[in-house]
Amino acid sequence: MREVSYYPGCSLHGTAREYDESFKAVADLFGIKLFELEDWTCCGASSAHCLDEELAHKLAERNLRIAAKSRRELLVPCVACYSRFKAACGKDRDGRKEIPEVIYALDYFTTEEFLAEAREKLVKPLKGLKAVCYYGCLGVRPPELTGIKKYENPDHMDRLVNILGAEALGWSYKTDCCGASLMMTRTDVVERLSGKLVEMAREAGADCVVTGCPLCQANLDSRQEAASGRGMPVLYFTELLGLALGHKDSKRWFGHHLIDPCGVLSGKGLI
Repeated sequence: MREVSYYPGCSLHGTAREYDESFKAVADLFGIKLFELEDWTCCGASSAHCLDEELAHKLAERNLRIAAKSRRELLVPCVACYSRFKAACGKDRDGRKEIPEVIYALDYFTTEEFLAEAREKLVKPLKGLKAVCYYGCLGVRPPELTGIKKYENPDHMDRLVNILGAEALGWSYKTDCCGASLMMTRTDVVERLSGKLVEMAREAGADCVVTGCPLCQANLDSRQEAASGRGMPVLYFTELLGLALGHKDSKRWFGHHLIDPCGVLSGKGLI
């Protein structure tokens, strides 16, 4: 049994509930025991880093201090939270002697160990499903924080999708910005950027977009009607993992999406 600390962040307890549910389900399938941080608070990813740099670091540092007490790795599903924590790790303002190892959930589940285990646990190969993997900005950049070597053309999520039996299509927009937190203040910018991503995913021949970022998922999932007029499902990689590994609750997660993925998945005989 692996044991890790778990920081869900604000999104996974709200708009990204399906990510939280599928993440916990997949962790259970892999024999991972999650210890959610006690009394965790917002990391400041949505606005603090734009308004007050000191506050942004203090919010992240508070959670890191809590995590350090457990002496476990800290697993973070939200890439925006992950980015704030990694930035704070480099600014030891309070003289912390111990800093937990902070790991982005996508990176955790795409190591050679987990890819091999996923292949062994495969119950329902996702045959016929064509997907484009969307990494977004913060999951791979800046490389001095993320440690990702292929930050211009990452392929670790693609490898996971292929192992699950689906086809990860090549496209040139996997790290382009979706507009991030401008969704509330500059909707026009988000509609333009997200609309372009959906358009290019469709041009690549994809049935769906796969991501590991709640902000990216929300932008692509919620802005499609105005941007493109047609629906392109946007799934979390944990949802595909749960589906391919035969988790009984996988269909329930899809009900939280604005663009319902059930039509595409049932058309492929996957649900």
